[in-house]
Amino acid sequence: MARLDKTPSGFKMSDFEDKSLLLVDDDDPFRDRLARAMEKKGFQVNSAKTIENAIKMVQTKAPQFAAVDLRLENGNGLDVVKEINKIRNDSRIVMLTGYGNLPTAVAAVKAGAIDYLAKPVDADDVEAALLADRNTRANPPENPMSADRVKWEHINRVFELCNRNVSETARRLKMHRRTLQRILSKKSPR
Repeated sequence: MARLDKTPSGFKMSDFEDKSLLLVDDDDPFRDRLARAMEKKGFQVNSAKTIENAIKMVQTKAPQFAAVDLRLENGNGLDVVKEINKIRNDSRIVMLTGYGNLPTAVAAVKAGAIDYLAKPVDADDVEAALLADRNTRANPPENPMSADRVKWEHINRVFELCNRNVSETARRLKMHRRTLQRILSKKSPR
């Protein structure tokens, strides 16, 4: 249980006796990289790739902290958030997603998340969100992605989800196939 000593920007890790963190993401390299970085920051990390594994971990020992991807291969990360809050209502949960939009942000907060971060995120972003004071506004990101980069990330994500099929991706994004090919052939914008 937290002593809840607040700093101007929120809490410190030393304010929490329980430093358990559950990471739920089906992107193996991202999850492993984030887990290592969060361990260096003092969290005791457990990670899961599927909703079923995450819920089993929560039922065994609900974490103080959690970072949960919204869209997983086998379902919706909101199910994990709801399970954590059912067992432990003082958990601090951050929802991660590559599909940032207002309705899913509202759903995440209603389910019990304290913040909502659009991918790509780094360990500093996740730590700041997990330790933030719920009653203060979040600081804007230091180096936010440009609109061009957000568009490029979205297009490439849909391309990967369509098994790198240009025609199918173009159809789903409602764009001309040649336009999509030009975008995919370019390097990512900054």
